[in-house]
Amino acid sequence: MIQNNKNNDKNNYKNSYKVTEKELVSLSVYNVGFQKCDALYQWGPGIRDHYLIHYVISGEGTYEVKGKSFHLHAGDTFLVYPNTEVTYFADQKNPWEYCWVGFTGSDASIILNATDFTRDHPVIFNTPMGEDIKREFLHIYDARGNEFKHAVEMTGRLYTALALFMHSATQSHTRTSTNQYVQKGIEFISANYSYPISIEDIASYVGLSRSHLFRSFEQVLGQSPKEYLTDFRMKQACYLLEHSELSITAIAISVGFDNSLYFSKTFHKRKGMSPKEYRFSLEKH
Repeated sequence: MIQNNKNNDKNNYKNSYKVTEKELVSLSVYNVGFQKCDALYQWGPGIRDHYLIHYVISGEGTYEVKGKSFHLHAGDTFLVYPNTEVTYFADQKNPWEYCWVGFTGSDASIILNATDFTRDHPVIFNTPMGEDIKREFLHIYDARGNEFKHAVEMTGRLYTALALFMHSATQSHTRTSTNQYVQKGIEFISANYSYPISIEDIASYVGLSRSHLFRSFEQVLGQSPKEYLTDFRMKQACYLLEHSELSITAIAISVGFDNSLYFSKTFHKRKGMSPKEYRFSLEKH
């Protein structure tokens, strides 16, 4: 659904699009849009359940996160991390205009860790190739739609936009090495999640101790290997619940659970409803 929000100033605008079907596990667009804000227009304090990048096209504004305040101008970029309380608002005299893209997926953290964004400093001033990044964000908006072909095109454009941030990154070798460890762990999980694998199995494949693997995942993804594995399995389960007629027991086995009751409890904890209720909610729509 496209939202065109009318502001008090007739010269201001908001054009946004939110994706209702996010079928790609590795990377998928959650929302995309662009807006020229009223003076002091504010979002937050609040949290997002996905990554969200804003590129400032013109004007000024402020981004507040973890007790820090960043005053941003045209050409600057800021990143909102999932489950992190933030506030951002337009300047009173020179309110900003920005474009944004929100996204989720197993590739997101790996890619962002290869850019100059960090949780301690989630902004990039005078963003290199800023005009190219803006253009790609708008291309994502132009490709909007809820059919699978739209999801593929939007994700392709998103990969291109994120690659621009990677090209200009000044990251250290340490971050690159940690990235590689986590990427290798994700590859193992992706290939073996349907089996009863343990964290020790993942650590052995990556070539790290269990504690080193834990620190690497926490640093890059902000969650433990066990949490990531569970989330990955739940995403696969959601896909099977929607796109197959397999029984709940068969789906549990397919995503690595040998106990369907434990699977249902884990699913309910993550999604707030049972697998059966989740499937029923999809059928109603």
